[in-house]
Amino acid sequence: MNEKRFKTIVNTGIGNLVCGIITVISGITLGVLLIISGARLLKSKEDMVI
Repeated sequence: MNEKRFKTIVNTGIGNLVCGIITVISGITLGVLLIISGARLLKSKEDMVI
């Protein structure tokens, strides 16, 4: 009975770890993309006429 509980706890921990890693990687990727798009906007700021 204890082995079943242990396996459940281990699987839950592994799942949470994987979700955390995916969240961090996607956050970093989206952050870099937002910085790049902002830099492009600042670069083309001179060309825009308001």
